[in-house]
Formats: sequence, structure tokens, C-alpha cells
Amino acid sequence: MPGMNSGLNPADPTIVNAFRSALLHQWLIAAAIFVLLLLVWGATRTWVTVQVTGSEAAAPGGTGGTAAVAPPQDAGATAPAPGAVAAPQAAKARAEPRARRLLRIGFGLIWVFDGILQAQPKMAAGMPSQVIEPTAASSPAWVQHLVNFGGTIWSYHPVQAGASAVWIQAGIGLWLIVAERGWWSRAAGLASVGWGLVVWVFGESFGGIFAPGLTWLFGAPGAVLFYAAAGALIALPERAWRTPRTGRLILAGTGIFFTGMAVLQAWPGRGFWQGTAGGQPGTLTGMVQSMSQTSQPHLLSALVSSFASFTAAQGFAVNLFTVIVLAVLGATFLTGRPRLVRAAVIAGTVLCLADWVLIEDLGFLGGLGTDPNSMIPMILVFTAGYLALTPAPAAAEQSAAAPAGVPWPERLRPAAVRGAVGAVSARTAVALGAIGVILVGAAPMAAASVHRNADPIIAEAISGSTAALDQPAPAFRLTSQDGRQVTLASLRGKVVLLVFLDPVCVSDCPLIAQEVRAAGQLLGTDARQVELVAIVINPLYYSVAYTRAFDRQENLDTVPNWLYLTGSPGQLEHVWRGFGVTAQISTGGAMIAHDDIAFILDRSGHIREELSDDPGPGTTSSTSSYAVLLAGAARQTLGQP
Repeated sequence: MPGMNSGLNPADPTIVNAFRSALLHQWLIAAAIFVLLLLVWGATRTWVTVQVTGSEAAAPGGTGGTAAVAPPQDAGATAPAPGAVAAPQAAKARAEPRARRLLRIGFGLIWVFDGILQAQPKMAAGMPSQVIEPTAASSPAWVQHLVNFGGTIWSYHPVQAGASAVWIQAGIGLWLIVAERGWWSRAAGLASVGWGLVVWVFGESFGGIFAPGLTWLFGAPGAVLFYAAAGALIALPERAWRTPRTGRLILAGTGIFFTGMAVLQAWPGRGFWQGTAGGQPGTLTGMVQSMSQTSQPHLLSALVSSFASFTAAQGFAVNLFTVIVLAVLGATFLTGRPRLVRAAVIAGTVLCLADWVLIEDLGFLGGLGTDPNSMIPMILVFTAGYLALTPAPAAAEQSAAAPAGVPWPERLRPAAVRGAVGAVSARTAVALGAIGVILVGAAPMAAASVHRNADPIIAEAISGSTAALDQPAPAFRLTSQDGRQVTLASLRGKVVLLVFLDPVCVSDCPLIAQEVRAAGQLLGTDARQVELVAIVINPLYYSVAYTRAFDRQENLDTVPNWLYLTGSPGQLEHVWRGFGVTAQISTGGAMIAHDDIAFILDRSGHIREELSDDPGPGTTSSTSSYAVLLAGAARQTLGQP
């Protein structure tokens, strides 16, 4: 999948350290947001108390300010100031429906946990190549192309994307947990839907539903789809949870899902009926065996390995049991009868937990696990369906809600505004902070998505850090591709980006040439002050004919500030020694082994920077990253005296 892989080791210290630094920086921003909001909230509550006390003291029959007035507890609980419209006292609302509370808090905790998992050190560099790409590999080409878009953003900007995912998911989780009622809470559900669908499409490749081998046992249709479904349920008006209808709909959907998974599991020819086939592990056996190899505690690894051995020996029985239980659970959920559903919830929970441990292997181990997989979210959804099927009695309502309909002009009067401000609870302040945390992640993610060039941190991770210098460059007199004599002195007044290329190389040198060409494009108008120069580093093929052919091959012959210089073997060797690069004919004379080093020369001909331009894996992200690194070094030198 082009663009998906940066060729980086997930544990590369350069990326890991940059990732940790970004997380720390953003953590400080998030903490500052919470501190500021809490300070504003506290100051506002104090101000409202003072204003209300002053109003009562000034009113006829007031106490003259001698009596303390407690701050208002709820919207509408503020004592009206003189001239204010006296709205009816808002009544206490009934308790939040228990099914909704289970979904809100349960998925809030899971989102927070997922955010913590995204902060694992390997996640920044490893997510595209070791999570997203393998997940999409077995899907149709159109799915791979779509997923490649999201994977490319991550591989081009691993630090920004990795840190953004941490804060977006942690923020959504915190928002769900603290926003208990009202439109704040429903908006948190919608946020869960939106981000959940993004992750489901780009991170889970639609949960693998378009790939062969789809099965409930491996987590179909994707864990995050349940996050989105739960978010949609949380976003429903609260009155929808006051009748059994919502519970029946949840259970009906669950029943259809389990029944469909049973049919899919029983379908012949998919490899689930055989523990082994032709001496090779069957589909389920192979999956469990691969999970047992994940880095994890020995006890868990031994348990999973034992189940893999059992499945290999009893594959038919294991699949038959799975098909029967899924079908029975599906049929039971479809009945909608509370007693039967309660038994199905218990049995389904046991089955899901067994699958979660023995087959999914908890889902989040190994350093690149992004979530606990689908079984825990699934348990929360069908348990909420059962709780919604048997809602709390209406007696839980203590009194009628306050009537609406206060005109907007009256709501904007000072007394009404003080009442609304004073009613803001600590939960609301924390919910605002959670939204701020989401924005801390979303802003750099949005910026990365529109930035077409890769982060230079990738090139730095592959080639190592650059070396700052300030020494005269060795003088030279060489011939350009158009036959002109070029000397170091003739380049004075311009910044020079200098590389050494073999004109007949078919591996690294064409990649380096394209990096230099892209760097010139990135410089924009500054390119007029920069000369892109390459010097031949091949003692056998060095004539102008070869440099011209190389230029045509790499489309460099139309670049106005491009020079490809050559000379006699003696002249070239003198230049190589001066810049400290070597060229060696490999055994058989098939290739030239040489250093991949770039130099940045300032306007006076001094070497200001030396950096490796070894393209490493030569992926699109690493090539783009090198171009950004080279352009940045040239632009920095332009600004130096």
C-alpha cells in the first residue's frame, strides 16, 4: 500500500522521544485548560453569589446584606432580582436511566483506556505498518485505497497523529463520563459516533466486513462500530429510555447480529470446521496460535497455547458449539422476553469473556494493541438492551419538569444570566475541559491531514541527526551537464545544496535525486537563491553523456537551478577527498559503493551543515521527509549571515 509504510522501526528512539515530548507538551496544555476553566468557574460562582446577595439587600424588606445567601444549585433556582420574570421553580429530574448510564460510563472508560493505549511508545511509528496496513491487506482494493488515505496521514506525520489520537480518545471518554444529562451528554454521544466511524473505517478497515474469513470469534464487525452504536444510543432523547421500546430494538438488533454470525460461522468451506487441514492449522487454530506468540504474561500465553492445541484436535466440536450457542443467543434476544433475555445476557457474557481471553487474547497486549477488541463493548450493548427492556418505574420521578417557554429577551436579562451562570456545575466545567482536550488532539491532526509533505523527523530517524559546521568548502572546477565550467567561486552568493550521485545507479541515487528536486520545489520563491548541485561519484562512468542521460531519466533537465557536475577521474577524486566521501568499485564492477551525504554551503562557500541523505527504505513518506529536511536546512542557511 503506497505511502503507508515509513520503513521505521516502531521502537526507533528518535520517534519515541519526539512522541513522548509531544505528549508531555500537550499534557501541559490540557492541564492548563482544566486549571483555567476551574478558576473561571470558581470566580464566576463567587461573583453570582455576591450579585444575588447585593440584589436581595437592596430589595424592599431586604436584610441589608447581613444574611448569607447560598449560591444557586440549579438553573432556575436563582432568586429573581427586582424586575425579573419569576420562572417556575425547576423540579428535580428523575434519575438517569440505568441502561443509558451503563453505556455512557462504560464506553467512556473504554475510550479513556484506548487513549492510554495510544500513548504506548511504539504506537507513533508502528501504527501504519503494523496495525492499519495488515488489517486492510485482505480487504478488496477499493477498501485498501480508502484506508491508505488515513494510513498515509499517519505515516507522514507519526508524532502528530499518534499524539492526536491519545487526546481525542481520552477527551471523548472523559466527556462521556462527566456529562450526565442534557444536550451536553447527547453531544458527547455524537462525538463518540463521529470519531468511532473514523477509526472503524481507517483504523479497522470497516472491521474487516469486506474481507474473507469474517467471523464473530475474531471480533467482527469491529470493536469501534460498537462504540459508534453506543454513542448513537447515548445521543437519543432521554424520553426514549423511559419505555421498553428502545430495549426491544437493541435486543432485536443484537439477536439479528448473533443469528447472522451463527450462519456465517457454519458456512462450509471457510476453514472453521477443521482444527487442521492438510497438516496445517485450520483458520481458528492458526488465529489462536498467532495470538499466543504476542508478548504477554507467561500464564496467559500458556492458556492461549493450550486452547490452540485443543482447537487443533477438536476443531469440529469447537465450531459446532460456537454455531449452536450463537444461534440460541440470537433467537433468545429476538424474543424480547425479560426472563429469557436475562439468561441470554448471562450466557452471552460468559461466552464473550471466554472468547476475549482464549481467542482474542485480550486484544490490547504486545505494545501495539489499540483497544480491548469487540467482546467487552458487545457485552455492554446487549446488557444495556436488557436494562432498557425493564426500565425503572415511573415513581422514580419526584416532580414534573419545569415548563419551558420563557422568552429569549427575558433569558438575557441580567438576573436570568446570573441564574444560568450560577447553575453551571463542576461537571459542566469538566465537560468543557474534555472538549478542550479533544481540540488539543484534533487541531494537529487536522493540520497534518492537509500537509502534503512528511515530517522531517522520519528522515532524522533513518539517517541520524545533522551536524552543524562552519568551514570552507574545498575548491573545485568541474563541467556541468551542458558543458559549462563551474567553480566553487562561481556559486558564491547562493546557498548550495550539494549531493554526490552515481549516474548509472538504479537504487539509492535516483531516490536522492528526486528528494533534491522536491526540496527545490518546497523552497518556492527561495529557490532562486539556492543552487541544487550534484557531483558524479563513479570512477568508471563519469562523462557528460551519462550525466545528461541521468537528468533526462529523472526529469531533472527542466529544473533551472540544477547542476550535475563531472570531470576527469583525477578532478573527481580530488573533490571526493576534499568533502570526505569515498567511492569503491564493488566485486565484479557491477555497482559503486559510495557515501550518501548531503552538504549545505552558505553564500560565501562555507559548509554549514552535513547530513546523511541515505534514503533508507525509499518509501514515499521517507522520500518526502528527506525533501522537507533538505529544504529546511537550505532555508535556514539562507537566513544566516
